[in-house]
Amino acid sequence: MRKPSHVTALAAVLMALGVALFAYKATNFGIPLKPEVEAPVWTVEARLSFRSSQGPVKASLKIPHESRGFGILDENFVSRGFGLTTAVNGDNREAMWAIRRSRGPQALYYRVSVFQDPARDVEASAPPFPAVPSLEEPYATALEQLVASARARSADIATFTAEMLRMLADDTPDENVHLFLDSGASSSKKAEVAKTLLAGARIPTRIAHGLELSDTVQAAGLSTWLEVHNGDRWLSFALDSGTQFQPTRRLVWYYGSGKLMSVQGGRGAETIFSVQRSTIGGLEVAERRAAQQDSHVFEFSLFDLPIRTQAVYSVLLMIPVGALVMVLMRNVVGVPTFGTFTPILIALAFRETRLLYGIVLFSLVIALGLAVRFYLEKLRLLLAPRLASVLTVVVLMLAIISVLSHRLELETGLSVALFPMVILTMVIERMSIVWDERGPGAAATEGLGTLAVAIVAYVVMSIDQLEHLVFVFPELLLVMLGVMLMLGRYTGYRLSELVRFKTLADRPK
Repeated sequence: MRKPSHVTALAAVLMALGVALFAYKATNFGIPLKPEVEAPVWTVEARLSFRSSQGPVKASLKIPHESRGFGILDENFVSRGFGLTTAVNGDNREAMWAIRRSRGPQALYYRVSVFQDPARDVEASAPPFPAVPSLEEPYATALEQLVASARARSADIATFTAEMLRMLADDTPDENVHLFLDSGASSSKKAEVAKTLLAGARIPTRIAHGLELSDTVQAAGLSTWLEVHNGDRWLSFALDSGTQFQPTRRLVWYYGSGKLMSVQGGRGAETIFSVQRSTIGGLEVAERRAAQQDSHVFEFSLFDLPIRTQAVYSVLLMIPVGALVMVLMRNVVGVPTFGTFTPILIALAFRETRLLYGIVLFSLVIALGLAVRFYLEKLRLLLAPRLASVLTVVVLMLAIISVLSHRLELETGLSVALFPMVILTMVIERMSIVWDERGPGAAATEGLGTLAVAIVAYVVMSIDQLEHLVFVFPELLLVMLGVMLMLGRYTGYRLSELVRFKTLADRPK
């Protein structure tokens, strides 16, 4: 078996490294693949208020912790005069305030900004099966009959749970349900009973409390629902109807049957929630996400450079894209050009002048420059003075065109000075040499080829999507480098040669 060449192996390594870095940044930090992408962000404020008597006060409030499907951008606490600590207890997180002396009405604030994060929707390991509850009679018999009835009218864990919740939500429950649940019971009580009954079937469950995130500013309250694990992932069910739903807009505040808050040394405690939706840039979300993960990706990226430097690199990073276009046009298509990088520099100039005006200005300067070059040839000047003279004439022509454009109120013509003057000078010199050696036809062919490649490079380099990807993921240049290395070993036919040798192909054998 033929071993891959060194160039092939090097190209494969570079391309694999570039793709791996791109996938890592896009997947782990959610860096947007499109420019000007905005991400919705919800700010939730919880206000814990109470009245305290003179003396020490301790208050606690459960707060979000690793909510499935959401990531935390920022959070802050406002608690004047109170000491603050946070602790994680199982699936929940709790904020605890304390003060030695307090009197009168008090208000403690917790504010959190969250965003939807599909990466956090990945399920953790399956929980253990619960033990069958040990109940006294007649509760044990009632549990067995309810489990048997739900199992007979279901096919899997999801339908079993839905059937059990439907029986609990029935307006006319049978005697078995009535043993566990009184009419008019709260959602928390229904969730506790459902958890007990589902444990009788060895189904893992958990009680979730959360907020519905809307697109308008509004006061909100916690709702309660039941989650069961089917062996692969957690499924969510409404307690009042047993309907399964996807909690895409529900932020889990805490799990379990415990209280949301507790206050020692105060009375009349209540918690009020407010929700507000806003939008921020997708890149800002990704940057904050990287900071939360203690990643230094953005610290060692182009975003850490000054703004003016970033603007320069946004242009420079597109030069390899134009170089790849040039390689494809010359080595694969077979378009002749004056020099290797001349079309790329002309394409960069087109980005300032725009395509139509750029073509007109390029053609005008080249035509006038050729006329001056042929006149200088009759003076029999040496090479260096002749090039310097052509360069001077080119600068003068650009200045004259700019002045005339300004007088005619054609502001596009003012950017003609951004044309690479030295490159135009060398194009004029090279075109005149080809004119003398191979005739005007060859000179016109290479001149038109240079212009055609510059136009294609300009069109590709002007794609906003591509410019965004290259700037945000500069490792994609490694992929382009690998492609260029592979094309460097290409020795097959060019597309233009198919037309060139078409007569031979059509000749009868």
